[in-house]
Amino acid sequence: MKLIVFPIIAFLIAFLFLPVVIKLLGQWKLFDSPGEHKIHSTYTPSMGGIAVLLGAALALIMGLPLQQWLAMKFFFIALLIMFLIGLRDDVLALSPRQKLFSQFLPIIILVVLDQTNLTSFYGFLSETPLPTAVSWLLTFFVIVIVSNAYNLIDGVDGLAGTVGVVALGFFGVWFWGVGDATLSLIALCFVGSLLAFLFFNWQPSKIFMGDTGALMVGLLLVYFAIKFINVNFNLPLGHAWRFESSVSTAVCVLIVPLFDTLRVIIIRLRKFQSPFRADHNHLHHQFLQIGFSHSRVVIALALINFVFLGLAWLMKDQGDWLILSVVLALCLGINFGLKAFQQRVTLVQHERANTTAGT
Repeated sequence: MKLIVFPIIAFLIAFLFLPVVIKLLGQWKLFDSPGEHKIHSTYTPSMGGIAVLLGAALALIMGLPLQQWLAMKFFFIALLIMFLIGLRDDVLALSPRQKLFSQFLPIIILVVLDQTNLTSFYGFLSETPLPTAVSWLLTFFVIVIVSNAYNLIDGVDGLAGTVGVVALGFFGVWFWGVGDATLSLIALCFVGSLLAFLFFNWQPSKIFMGDTGALMVGLLLVYFAIKFINVNFNLPLGHAWRFESSVSTAVCVLIVPLFDTLRVIIIRLRKFQSPFRADHNHLHHQFLQIGFSHSRVVIALALINFVFLGLAWLMKDQGDWLILSVVLALCLGINFGLKAFQQRVTLVQHERANTTAGT
């Protein structure tokens, strides 16, 4: 019952406070300005993460016993600090280097104090436990990459919120299935808040998530991914909720930000550009260029996410190498399919332009 009631409470709190946040940000003139590589053309409030955190936090205060808060204090502190870093960046912009370095503090708290670590390669390369220093460095690197990959997909109305709902929804249901009611409740309460946020972030958006929400939710997603990998790997053989491949299943859950970021980095490096240079090569940009609206882009990428989740479930008894090979093949197919579709759209536009010029 708690796993239903408190996510609904999180939804209602966020839903009630989002109009207040939108009005206050408008009065204070705290907007996300159009221009540069951004798609939107109007000044829009960009700190929706405030209401997302408020809804989930108040619901969890009611739903989690004090002992659980104390047991997970370092996780909650790291999440709060990441939220404050995003808030600082939305109010007074940080340079990319400042933003990256400032994230080291909450990540160190999570890795060293909370001991949220990747302790081996989980059968992907080997099952031999990693030395502590290597484990910390690997986990640190993964958290930086995944949390910022999620931040990078926040480019069209509704996309980041929808990806967060799908991934956290999976983790919430899975942790319920393996008997961890605490992690399940945390994930589902954030699902409730994000669903409320989507009511105001769907095209045409009244508020953006901003770094205030994107950095926080990105950290939340990679935290649950690491917890999933560790718990799943140690489940007994034959357990109904066990996936044979811990790593590739986590990749399938987070496929949209991971695929998008890897694809963009490869494109930039091929052009001898900095991988940190902003451009219009993200997946959502590609869909927009072939004529999709914001809402259709979100639906298309959500469907892709569900396809990969279905793949992970159908192949839950297979190893990492086989699943990752299928994942890679599907990603390449999507990439080249988009390019072919873009070329066709461009050709049609040229033909129409020539026809119009001829008349």
